[in-house]
Order: sequence, then C-alpha cells, then structure tokens
Amino acid sequence: MKATWNLFFVAIALFALGGCALDSVKGVFQNKGQPELSAGISSYEDGKYGEASRSLQSALDSGLGSADQLTAHKYLAFIHCASGREKQCRDEFGKALDINPTLELEPGEAGHPMWGPVFRSVKARR
Repeated sequence: MKATWNLFFVAIALFALGGCALDSVKGVFQNKGQPELSAGISSYEDGKYGEASRSLQSALDSGLGSADQLTAHKYLAFIHCASGREKQCRDEFGKALDINPTLELEPGEAGHPMWGPVFRSVKARR
C-alpha cells in the first residue's frame, strides 16, 4: 500500500511540474550540436559560407545524431563544391554516404551543376 501512495505522490508531482519536467527530460536527450547545426544551415541559406562551415563543423564536434550528422556533411559538401574545393566536397559526401549508403539528394539538389555530378560520382564508386 505504501508503494501505491509513493507512486501516487510522484504522479501528482510530475503533473504539478507539467511542462517543466518534460522540458528537462527533453533537454537530456537533445543533441548537443543541434543549435550549431541550425545556425550553420541558416548561415548557408544566407550565403555566409565561412560562417556556415564553422557552425556545421562545430555541430559535428559537439555531437549530433546520425541523421543530423548526415545533414551537416551534406551542407559542408555543398559549400566545398560551391567554393571549388572538389576533393573536400567528395570527402563530405563520402562521410554522408558512410552514415546512410542509400542517401539520395533532393531533386533540386541532385540537379545542381556543381555538386550533383560530384555526388553521383561518389555514390557510384561505393
């Protein structure tokens, strides 16, 4: 009976804390590099490639889940290709494909004249 009361009080406490407790739990499981990833993508979209590269690499160094790692490597590949650094572009696409060998670029990305052919070439060699 005592265990039932303890469970009841824990449930009431969690209910009273509501979103606060839930936010704390979510924070524990959130990827540490998520803010840097978001900043990197935003900088990329604003055409600030140097800033984007730094943020994306920082996100990778801070810790990301595999889906977010793939996204960071893909954006880094785009930046390298757009900057004329084909070897680094290939390397980043290779890292993305190491995470997900079935990766396909979105239609607009795949048709890009700078990185579309590079991506297809890297994928074909795997």
